[in-house]
Amino acid sequence: MKIFSALTVVLILAAAAYVGVEIFGLYAIFGVVIPYFAFFTFAGGFVLKILSWAKSPTPFNITTTAGQQKSLKFIKNAPLENPSGVVGVAGRILLEVFFFRSLFRNTKTAMTKDNRPGYQSEKSLWLGGLVFHWSFFYIFIRHLRFFTYPVPGFVSSMETIDRLFQIGLPGLYLTDIFLLLSVTFLFFRRVAIPQIKYMSLLADYFPLFLIAAIGFSGIAMRYFVRTDVMGIKNMTMGLISFKPVIINDTGSLFYIHLFLVSSLFLYFPFSKLMHAGGIFMSPTRNLAGNSRKKRHINPWNYPVKTHSYEEYENDFRDAMRGAGLPLENPGSDVSGHGKQEGKE
Repeated sequence: MKIFSALTVVLILAAAAYVGVEIFGLYAIFGVVIPYFAFFTFAGGFVLKILSWAKSPTPFNITTTAGQQKSLKFIKNAPLENPSGVVGVAGRILLEVFFFRSLFRNTKTAMTKDNRPGYQSEKSLWLGGLVFHWSFFYIFIRHLRFFTYPVPGFVSSMETIDRLFQIGLPGLYLTDIFLLLSVTFLFFRRVAIPQIKYMSLLADYFPLFLIAAIGFSGIAMRYFVRTDVMGIKNMTMGLISFKPVIINDTGSLFYIHLFLVSSLFLYFPFSKLMHAGGIFMSPTRNLAGNSRKKRHINPWNYPVKTHSYEEYENDFRDAMRGAGLPLENPGSDVSGHGKQEGKE
């Protein structure tokens, strides 16, 4: 049901764009209003989310470590696994962002030959995630050719490398294939492993289907459906210069693609996809492991009126004596109980 619901939502989004353009002719809505609204919602939501995380105090040193902390000179420390300064922390975060360093050490539980549970290396998730994120990032940079004039040299170079193995005309982009293959792998991994399938939510399937739909619609425009590329560039240049141009002869597939991309931008800051920015704000990653060198004091500590045990016993001494409870300070009373108990 969760898979079907996520797929249905994506199909409804695509159908809404098709009906809105082909039947009602809402080119301005789907070509100008919605893209602007999606972009500013994404930018505002992203910034507000980061600011809310930045305001959260970090009272304790809770950095994630997998190596020896820096201490005595004759003890070898792990500068990336357990960094003690800014440089080490920056290196750890950059390796995490660009190469998924912690995911590379991912393990899975499996039964050994002697029928005992054990841990085995699991690199498939790391490879699938790495290919997916890098392909998506590469495609995003490659699309800058629609938003810039003249096109930056590095964008042209990336595009040339991407279609290095040219197959047919127009040239086949390798990242298009890698993106769809990695999305397909991540989806089947989620449904094929019972434990992951049990934990998966609608919010886990929806981004996969949405990104897959964006990829398929983009590939269809490039290889199967005739599209006015120059008209699209005029439209995108008009959007970024705040002089929007309405193009109504590019076909409905372009508006479906644009609406799906806008939907992804709208969804991004309110979803799990915010891990893209959250990785930089995670205290388990951005804190230095220097608890042996620096004392970390909880900023939330404030003067609190305490009630010591001595005060407690003074308040309830008679009741405790009557109940036969032991007293640390028996005290004294007129009957001499305190003196007798003191001797005992």
